[in-house]
Amino acid sequence: MKLVRNWLPPSRENWELVCWIWQFFPLVTTFQWLIDWYPQGKTSSDSRFNLPGKWAWATMEAPGFLTLLYIMFTLPKERGIAELPWGNWIMAGLFFFLSIKQTTHYLYRALLAPLVLNPSMSPIHPLVWALAVCFQLTNAISIGGWLAGYGPTTVHGWAGRLYTMEIGMVIWGWGLLANIFHDDDLREIRRAADRRQRREAEESGKPREKVDKIYMMPKNGLFRYILYAHYFCEWIEWAGFWIVGGWNCTPARSFLLNEIATMLPRALQGRRWYVERFGRDNVGNRKAVIPGLL
Repeated sequence: MKLVRNWLPPSRENWELVCWIWQFFPLVTTFQWLIDWYPQGKTSSDSRFNLPGKWAWATMEAPGFLTLLYIMFTLPKERGIAELPWGNWIMAGLFFFLSIKQTTHYLYRALLAPLVLNPSMSPIHPLVWALAVCFQLTNAISIGGWLAGYGPTTVHGWAGRLYTMEIGMVIWGWGLLANIFHDDDLREIRRAADRRQRREAEESGKPREKVDKIYMMPKNGLFRYILYAHYFCEWIEWAGFWIVGGWNCTPARSFLLNEIATMLPRALQGRRWYVERFGRDNVGNRKAVIPGLL
């Protein structure tokens, strides 16, 4: 069933157009280098238009893997492809479904973390939400089209790449585990505050305060050296994904570069926030996102 004619699933012409435009996404992020306004997370601002943090995060992340899943099961039929090669399904599994690790990643990142594990999340401005949804949909069409019929369509397209793919999967797996570890370390700060305030509320008989704006300096793992270790680990994760797809997998390359383009200025902005909030001495020599460099 076609959801949107020639777009979901995409025609080859529209898919090529999306992939071509997607390479220029870093130009969209230039405003992040010019202003510090980023109404999400620790730098969220008060606005009557704000969306609840938990549901906004879940709904802006989920469209990506759901769209890719849809394309993977509809486009091959339109293309007359009886069966996609194993390499395509390995990459699809890494992204969302067949691989248990990546299923964990997206259930964790898009649903479990924001809706269950996080005791609270700061509100998100509708503009950030809308841009994130566009990012997810565009990326899903780009990667989904490549995997579902516009990239390799036979096993010969993956010939001779077994060892390279294994290396990429190992890098991806370690990046994923490190990403989850550092994300959870940040979350534990808020969980600890939540537990403390619950205990104090029970002892005093007074209403419990919210923990939306509880922030501390993370100190475990790579946080000893960089303030945005979870960003750095996510880049490693998707670098491994690109290695699995191969040097000529333009959608995977664009995904990695576009993530860096939007997350790097955010990390540098965040470091300035940490210095302002906790003082330069407390931040010390810790870099923003790349150990020893940046």
